Amino acid sequence: MTLPSFAHVMSMSDGIGMFEHADHAEPRREEGYCTDDVARLLIVAVREPAHSQAVRDLSRTAFRFLAEAQNVHGRIRNRRDARGRWHGRHGVEDCWGRSLWAFGTAARRAPEASMRASAISYFDHGSSQRSPHRRAMAFAALGAVEVANYDQRHRQSRALLTDAIAVVGSPSPSADWPWPEPRLSYANAALPEALIAAGDVLDRPDVVDDGLLLLRWLLDRESLDGHLSPTPVGGASPGDAVGRFDQQPIEIAALADACHRAHVVTGDDQWQQGVDLAIAWFAGDNDLGVVMWDPDTHGGYDGLTPTGPNLNQGAESTLALIATLQYAFRDADGAGAWSSLTSVGRSAG
Repeated sequence: MTLPSFAHVMSMSDGIGMFEHADHAEPRREEGYCTDDVARLLIVAVREPAHSQAVRDLSRTAFRFLAEAQNVHGRIRNRRDARGRWHGRHGVEDCWGRSLWAFGTAARRAPEASMRASAISYFDHGSSQRSPHRRAMAFAALGAVEVANYDQRHRQSRALLTDAIAVVGSPSPSADWPWPEPRLSYANAALPEALIAAGDVLDRPDVVDDGLLLLRWLLDRESLDGHLSPTPVGGASPGDAVGRFDQQPIEIAALADACHRAHVVTGDDQWQQGVDLAIAWFAGDNDLGVVMWDPDTHGGYDGLTPTGPNLNQGAESTLALIATLQYAFRDADGAGAWSSLTSVGRSAG
């Protein structure tokens, strides 16, 4: 499989950020930017092993956008129009959690020392807040894990991890539905990943075990005949028939991240199989047998519908594609050593 480059990301971006939506491959500039997406952009840009000038420029743009989204209290705004004007209130919803994930990842992985230092400062400011929302706290915890691994004496990140464990919750006693929520929704695997990662950092094997139990249940539920068939955009509750469409790339990317995390924490190769299934879903090993990215533009398709891919190539789906495929040719230990095969199709990245 040829790996996509950052070419479509760059075509969807300008000096402010990455546009949220696309009409096929053309950015819908009139709909502006979304902090959630720009946080995803910073994460994949600083995770990229080959820090080309193009990727460095993208990471700087994304970092500046996120810094401007944060207010003096550490809360975040999510919407910005094409002229750069912010809209809506500052809050602690998903965009807050993803911004902390991005700042934490940049603090540990950005190639420039100046960005790493600034990222710690913005992380510290934002992590003074707390969210009542599970996913927001799970996303924030993934950033806190990066900071805690970068600086083991960083108390604020460890305090956030403790609080995130409480908000995400433990498995329910039901073997049929151990999920800590009454309904599956979106980016579901971020919840068990947060437990696995937080439990590992805090030396809480009980929390790691809770996360592994939930991830195994979710992976089993979202697998069909040897390929992934993720929870559709409408979600799922106990007793629902397993729905198949519309499937969103964000669910696949969350599974890839969580299974990679489980593999790194446990050393158990069964989890690498989950990463491989996520990569294969984009390559066409899915319910319809169709490739979920455009080999000409290197953009990710927005979803898998009953009749085939949604051919729009927006920010969320393209970044989910890149996030997943960043695992495609890594060594088993996740150190970031890439095969020479990655030179194919990555000239822009």
